[in-house]
Amino acid sequence: MIDRRNFLGTSAAVLVAGCVRARASSGASQSAARLPIGFSTLGSPNWDWLPTLDFAAAHGYAALELRGIRDQMDLTKVTELQAPRFAETQRQLLDRHLVITDLGASANLHDLDSAKHDPQMDEARRFIDLASAMRVPYVRVFGNKYVAGVPRERTIEQISRSLHGLGEYARPRNVVVLLETHGDFTDSPTLLEIMRRADSPGVALLWDAHHTYAFGGEQPEATVREIGRYIRHTHLKDSVPAGGDRRYVLTGTGQIPVRRQVDALARMGYRGYYCFEWEKRWHPEIEEPEVAFAQFATVVAGYMRDAGIRPLMSS
Repeated sequence: MIDRRNFLGTSAAVLVAGCVRARASSGASQSAARLPIGFSTLGSPNWDWLPTLDFAAAHGYAALELRGIRDQMDLTKVTELQAPRFAETQRQLLDRHLVITDLGASANLHDLDSAKHDPQMDEARRFIDLASAMRVPYVRVFGNKYVAGVPRERTIEQISRSLHGLGEYARPRNVVVLLETHGDFTDSPTLLEIMRRADSPGVALLWDAHHTYAFGGEQPEATVREIGRYIRHTHLKDSVPAGGDRRYVLTGTGQIPVRRQVDALARMGYRGYYCFEWEKRWHPEIEEPEVAFAQFATVVAGYMRDAGIRPLMSS
């Protein structure tokens, strides 16, 4: 088994070589102007690697968030992301004018029991190593939940301390660790408290705009006003109430104010990607990705143009 140091050294060298070749030929072809939209592979659990890239490029997407490929949720074990395949994978992305925005780890930071907490931290560090090797800027983690019988203060301290440690690990690797606004952590005051306690330039937020509205009870303008300075990436999706929970629906057809979320980000001067997180892997009954991804690209592109968001490059 290759150790971490050799893994990073080998893969970084491969990527450098791939980028040099790409720059040499970059004048040969340019894609049409694309808005900064992406989708998460959580929405396409049955798609292979190349069909995923081809669909994204054909529908005007500029980016992908990696959250599992096929039946493999541990990205460090995905064949296309192994060091021997890095040069080919980089070329495939460059040929389609796509970037990887972030790697979605499953790591939860709330557990106080070291037997449960340590493997979560190990997973996060492995994803940070992979992101560094791939030159992907962000790795997503979860705070997740308050543990029954554990004081709120103690859980927040555990998550904050864990984030600080991961942020300091990530900084020299040119990676930022993003805490997603998810689970029990969807209100701005608590998120601000965690960010302040984490106190690391290597830590920021992934704004799941659906969750802060549907479960945190916050209007998007208020959320952006409070935590906007920490937002580096986004998850957008729509839903309707369904028996005490939510059912995901096509963008613009439900009760989530996605247009206002886009507007709030634009007014803030957000410079990241607007990423569609269609939770098909967890909710197989919702629309197929071919339908949902294409519809999001059309609808949100309209919202973005109305908000004055410019394409990433000229055609």
